[in-house]
Amino acid sequence: MPKYMLIMRGTDESNAAVVAGFEALAASTYAYIEELVAAGVFVAAEGLDDPGQGVVVDFSGEAPVVTDGPYGETKELFGGYFLLEVASKQEAVDWATRVPAVAGSKIEVRRVAGEDERPPDRDGSVTVPAGSESSDPG
Repeated sequence: MPKYMLIMRGTDESNAAVVAGFEALAASTYAYIEELVAAGVFVAAEGLDDPGQGVVVDFSGEAPVVTDGPYGETKELFGGYFLLEVASKQEAVDWATRVPAVAGSKIEVRRVAGEDERPPDRDGSVTVPAGSESSDPG
């Protein structure tokens, strides 16, 4: 069965709302995870620390350059994820619409490529080697 990642993205404003209502949001999130487990689709979930505590390693020059804090040009920051094993993209989207989130948050739904898949072709499609089982890409 294919895996899908629900990528939590937020802005400075939505992240501030998360902090302000953390206890209630945490309780809702734990209840949501219990639903995922009960449905047999839960694989993993993690939240990330304050982006200001991280570093950025930039490979655009000859040597990597390390700078403190979040990537400066980003308007939305990756705040965490849920990893689900579901039958289809639509099922992943259905679960994504039920994630407890604050106003201004976004969730990106992306399929995790299987171990037997090659990188996407130029047209964006994923090539599965001949003779291997194909998982539902959509």
